Amino acid sequence: MKLFGKKTAPYRYLAPTLILMIVFLVVPICMVVGYSFVDKAVVSQNPKFVGFDNYIKLFSDSLYWNAVSNTIIFVVVSVVAHLVIGILFATLLNSKYFKTRTKTIARVIYILPWVFTASVVAILWKLLLQPSGVVNYLLSIFPQISRNTEWLSNSNIALAVICFINIWCGYPFYMISILAGLQGIPGDLYESAAIDGSTATKSFLYITLPQLKPILISIAMLDFIWTLQSFNVVWMLTGGGPVNSTETLSIYIYKLAFQKVNYSMASTAATVLLVVCVIIGIFYVRQQKKVRE
Repeated sequence: MKLFGKKTAPYRYLAPTLILMIVFLVVPICMVVGYSFVDKAVVSQNPKFVGFDNYIKLFSDSLYWNAVSNTIIFVVVSVVAHLVIGILFATLLNSKYFKTRTKTIARVIYILPWVFTASVVAILWKLLLQPSGVVNYLLSIFPQISRNTEWLSNSNIALAVICFINIWCGYPFYMISILAGLQGIPGDLYESAAIDGSTATKSFLYITLPQLKPILISIAMLDFIWTLQSFNVVWMLTGGGPVNSTETLSIYIYKLAFQKVNYSMASTAATVLLVVCVIIGIFYVRQQKKVRE
């Protein structure tokens, strides 16, 4: 009877969730980490233990470092742009110079990219960026820009285009989070600053940003992890091409596993990516603890 007493009640409530997490999260992660230390994982009945040889091969692969470079550019540009655009639009929506109806319409318009699924975003931008699409037609008024530009097939600009699309479909999350933070800042702070002769710029730098700092750090870390693992939009738009110019780590891992059927090397790359995400996750949890304190 003691096994079903009040003291064990919390554990019994948590048991179904914990069991599911162990089966569908912990076990697969352990399997992937284990595959990274063997050769011919999954495809061989008796895979050979090779220790850290897979990691040595991975770090000597030029395609891997190309994917790392693309991922760093993709993540840093996206996160910084999300931060800047989110602050800009949130400040605009929080401004007193717009009427309530105007703000409502603007919020609906600004949040639309967040509503679309990855497949809709990919199809929409593929149509817009075709040589005979809307983008080239609108840019044709500038004589220095060719009307037949291949935006997604040009290795020199494809990564920049992918970054732009990811920024476009991701900034509403920042905007909503920062807007909530702006609305929670007491108005007395701004009134006191105005009495002391503070300008709008100084109020933003010394009141708004410090008050938003916990929110900005938290959403920046979350966005960093999400963008680091981003796959759907990039895969459906370019598939990592042309000539691997938009191949990120997630696409590199996918190609290793399901195109080259090299699960050992794919697991190795996935394990490295997992470690990076865990490190960032630890910083995120610490930041949340500081905010609560």
